[in-house]
Amino acid sequence: MITIAMFLVLLFANDQLSFSEAQLRFGFYSKTCPSAELIVHNIVQQAITRDPGNAAVLLRLHFHDCFVEGCDGSILIKHDANDDERFAGGNAGVGGFDVVDEAKAELERICPGVVSCADIVALAARDAVAEAKGPFYEVPTGRRDGQIANMSNAANLPEVEDSVNILKSKFREKGLSDKDLVLLSAGAHTIGTTACFFVMPRLDAKDPTINPEFFQVLRSKCPQGGDVNVRLPLDWESQFVFDDQIFRNIKNGKGVILSDSVLYQDNDMKKTIDSYLANNRRSKANFATDFAKAMVKMSAIGVRVGVEGEIRRICSATN
Repeated sequence: MITIAMFLVLLFANDQLSFSEAQLRFGFYSKTCPSAELIVHNIVQQAITRDPGNAAVLLRLHFHDCFVEGCDGSILIKHDANDDERFAGGNAGVGGFDVVDEAKAELERICPGVVSCADIVALAARDAVAEAKGPFYEVPTGRRDGQIANMSNAANLPEVEDSVNILKSKFREKGLSDKDLVLLSAGAHTIGTTACFFVMPRLDAKDPTINPEFFQVLRSKCPQGGDVNVRLPLDWESQFVFDDQIFRNIKNGKGVILSDSVLYQDNDMKKTIDSYLANNRRSKANFATDFAKAMVKMSAIGVRVGVEGEIRRICSATN
């Protein structure tokens, strides 16, 4: 079980994204706003101290931003018509906007017009993972903010009832591997909660992949005709701690949502999950290291760089 934060400086082989080609780089703000990453870190730390659940909230915000129009902060935009990306059905329950806004306000006070909202989202997710006792990893920065945030663009987000093949397809469309799917979907669910709304369909269908005893636990929390908004931990054993328990849960039929459980029904996905649970230390894969690599890879999807996009003054509105 991974219980301490680790500092990881990531150097990637040829199969990883080239950040020099994408014009993202480590320490992008080292001269223009040297305290940028510290400011984001301090605000994220305060938010998670107030509510440990904010760690998962900020991690999820980054994922949902990157999966629609790339990692450009477009999920933060909010117009009066409420027809923006953040209001898409697949983004139901996404939060963390207040934390990003707080960080942006402080950065604008110290370094006006310099740090993008897209970079704040990426840095906040990294710091959130570390605060949950997960890996601390270097984040390449230099993203610029997108200017389009249409609800219709978020129509193809991964869904909890997607089959394994559909999930694979959606991740591959973003340049992510099947291993990345295990890490960024199931692995990320080591922290956080879901609502009964997303669990009840598989309970009503008496999903045979659910451990019988665990089925009764879930049914007691989400009874037929009950409140669909009741929250459940995605990792029943350690919902506020980044560790590999989520994979053990999935293996033992204690995955809370279907999109986690179905991964263990696929032979290749099963092998990946089992690799993080191996008893032999030499053969056991390092979840923290692999998760950090996958996060950095995801954070480069569809980025705006150079003169593309803009640096928003307020994250919820284009300039």
